[in-house]
Amino acid sequence: MVPPMPGRRAPKPGLLAALDAFARGGLPTVLTIFAMVLAGGFAVMPGAVAAASLPCIFFWAVFRPAAMPPPAVFLIGLLQDLLTAAPLGSGILVLLLAYGAARAWRRFLARQGFLLVWVCFAGFVAVAGLLGWVLQALLGWRLPPAEPGLWQVLLTIGLYPPLAWLFSRLQSALLDAEVTA
Repeated sequence: MVPPMPGRRAPKPGLLAALDAFARGGLPTVLTIFAMVLAGGFAVMPGAVAAASLPCIFFWAVFRPAAMPPPAVFLIGLLQDLLTAAPLGSGILVLLLAYGAARAWRRFLARQGFLLVWVCFAGFVAVAGLLGWVLQALLGWRLPPAEPGLWQVLLTIGLYPPLAWLFSRLQSALLDAEVTA
């Protein structure tokens, strides 16, 4: 790109630059939806869809919050409810609350090492799992069994390290692309 002449404004970015920025901004949401659909299609565990969504939302809320806005989290929660046949709105509420909590802790978590972030994530997952169980009990008018929820919490905690590794590599690539653009 040629620098503007003194006294003149830089030209507006072209259509390709705008599409590139849009694609980079929407990539975390698209990857989260892809992970959920993949988990729903190939997993035999009923909690795999929710286990795939929460690590993605947590990571992007902490390390690149502009790439995972609240409307995207809402849509991901709606898709999660539809894929898991959960009471409509329960996944939305759990994911939005987890997203808000992760954003609130963002300044602290973004400066910490992986192990402490993972431990904090485990705490978030435990609270989110309990909240999801309570919501299912209230909306279904019966106490659901606790064991599937516990397995889902463990699966979610276990999925965070590989997803965080993948997303940290992706974030580095996105940052490099933004610097060179």
